[in-house]
Amino acid sequence: MAADDNRPSDKLAEKLGAVRIGTCAFTAAGWPGAFYPAGLQPRDFLAYYATQFDSVEVDSTFYHSPPARTVEGWRLKTPDDFIFAAKVPQIVTHEKCLRDCDTEFREFVAVMEILGPKLGPMLLQFPYFNQSDFKSCDDFYLVLIPFLKRLPREHKFALEIRNKQWLDARFAETLREYNVALALQDQSWMPTPTQMKFDYVTADFTYVRLLGDRKGIEKQTKVWDKVIVERAKEIWHWVDVCATTVRRGAATYVYVNNHFAGHAPTTVREFQRLWNAKGMPELGRPRPLPPPADAGAGADEPAKPSRAKAARAMRAPDTSKEPTLFD
Repeated sequence: MAADDNRPSDKLAEKLGAVRIGTCAFTAAGWPGAFYPAGLQPRDFLAYYATQFDSVEVDSTFYHSPPARTVEGWRLKTPDDFIFAAKVPQIVTHEKCLRDCDTEFREFVAVMEILGPKLGPMLLQFPYFNQSDFKSCDDFYLVLIPFLKRLPREHKFALEIRNKQWLDARFAETLREYNVALALQDQSWMPTPTQMKFDYVTADFTYVRLLGDRKGIEKQTKVWDKVIVERAKEIWHWVDVCATTVRRGAATYVYVNNHFAGHAPTTVREFQRLWNAKGMPELGRPRPLPPPADAGAGADEPAKPSRAKAARAMRAPDTSKEPTLFD
């Protein structure tokens, strides 16, 4: 039976959560010519990206809050139904560890609100905490819970923790109380959802990050132009996880890092293909990537958006240096 024949009825589909899938960042070494058409100027990358995928997780906000003009540029270069997820700056999560950070946090949220309805979840990505940061999970709760209480309820927030011994039913229930999504992550030292002995859906949406083994894959390459690690089994696992959350009515956001398999856009398309084959409501009909080209597109200053240019497969060579990798 064809996959389309297995799709849920319209009435059932209305009860299912929506799914968004994209990459972690929209620039990377190796993408020009492999994902972006050769000769496409960096100022047009986002507009082109938005013709291929309907969401992106912005990584650059982790380093600092972006200028208002940058966020306005993101808004103008994307269609009305595009969604941005964004990392909360590290000064909140790493440097101050939620202490005395209200000013920086409010400034970040305020500038991201320029996106209007295009603003999706904001991710609190924490490092692994050792005892010099917090002696125990209980000590972390002492700063976490007051912070969660102050979160603006009109926005979505997800939280990623890397102390796996802290992940338990109590932690999940704490997030659930404030409608904060537990970020589900694909990393070798963290449990997968099927290994969790508690309900991992903690909000009215779910946030999934396919991160992979950064140290392992960077021993093989730091140019992200092709898949170099076979992860079909893992992708199937995450398709099943997301099908479960969607059936529960939770909107589900999925973001893929280059470190997962070597080329995030290809992984996104494979996820879409397997999802559609599973008979779920269609998740973006995959389109072929542009053919590889030798010439790369270089970094450039922001300019006025050009959606017409982004939609065309321009082939003019560009010899300027490659953009910075954000992941």
